[in-house]
Amino acid sequence: MKRLKLLSAIFAMVLLMPCLASLSACDSNYDVVLNVYNWGEYISDGSYDSLNVNEAFEKWYFQEYGVRVKVNYDTYDSNESLRAKLESNAVSYDVIIPSDYMIDYFIEHEMLQELNFENIPNFEKNIPEQFRNLFYDPENKYTVPYTYGMVGIVYDTNVVTDVTPKDVTWDLMWSDDYAKQILQFDNSRDAFGTAMYKLGISVNSDCPNDWRAAYDELAAQKPLLKRYVMDQVFNMMESGDAAIAAYYAGDCITMMENSSENVDLQFGYPRDKDGNICTNLFMDAMCIPTCAKNKEVAEAYINFMLSTDLVIDGEPCDIARANAEYIYYATPNSAVYENPEYQEALGKGDEECDYYEMLYPEGFDFAASYNEFAYANLDPELLAFISDLWLDLKLLD
Repeated sequence: MKRLKLLSAIFAMVLLMPCLASLSACDSNYDVVLNVYNWGEYISDGSYDSLNVNEAFEKWYFQEYGVRVKVNYDTYDSNESLRAKLESNAVSYDVIIPSDYMIDYFIEHEMLQELNFENIPNFEKNIPEQFRNLFYDPENKYTVPYTYGMVGIVYDTNVVTDVTPKDVTWDLMWSDDYAKQILQFDNSRDAFGTAMYKLGISVNSDCPNDWRAAYDELAAQKPLLKRYVMDQVFNMMESGDAAIAAYYAGDCITMMENSSENVDLQFGYPRDKDGNICTNLFMDAMCIPTCAKNKEVAEAYINFMLSTDLVIDGEPCDIARANAEYIYYATPNSAVYENPEYQEALGKGDEECDYYEMLYPEGFDFAASYNEFAYANLDPELLAFISDLWLDLKLLD
């Protein structure tokens, strides 16, 4: 067990074990089933002696309202998978946690319900202005921020010996020196994004020729790839089965923590020729789809996820901090990221293991970079065009 997991475990054992001791359903009879659909590896689930957030919610809701709730928790591995599931009309979810550009799509297609923020008081209490009214929800009617972050490149220094975190560029993903040791995103938007950042093209371009240029880059890269991946990236990078991958910063910390003894993973944000970070910034936010059957309980769940000062069975429980420490993504919750104990747990100031700096780069202007590099929703015809390019790419020999 490496340093950060150990600190998280200690925190969980000292602060949260009194809560955990009483978190159990009395029987299998529930008044409400709350269906939650989220990314994989994206919630504190009880492993490493952490708090099981969903079980904690079930206990807390019964304590507060006398209603037995069962959280039925399911996961997806891409925004596109989430969209396909919702558009199939074969499922009914109460809470979903998509990324910004997909939220934009859902709002445009009237697939989300407006939130009653009277039921979500922690939004006003804990979410600063810089994380509100973002482009995908300009009036903040439909969403509450969950986590945010950036895409970077994680690499094994036992294989990649000529790169430091401060001089990473997108060219590394196209390097002949590491053929068949490179992993690429297995979804169109992120994969095309890597090529467009490399080329200096806007990832929200409405020009088909820009997307063709990105396609050509990806086609040139394909012979160098070991595989297209999503959640498979964890095992492959941790075990040393691959040496280079573009992935989300929070997940890269997980890989670094869980890597094998013979693997030495480092991480860097790709930079342009002027040395500026040039990569995707994203915000994932909690929403309630129109198919939801339990809106008020869903709003209570969203508010619960922002909580830092709950009491369960007479014991204090900092839900938001426990969750943020476990999933290793930057949190928009000021009560967490300004907490000295949270900063210490992420190694702030530690020359060898400063994950806080990795998630919250010093001097980095989130708002300005977000507006420039975040994915926006695209015109349906352009999305269809991109989808066709992606299919052609995947079929290439």
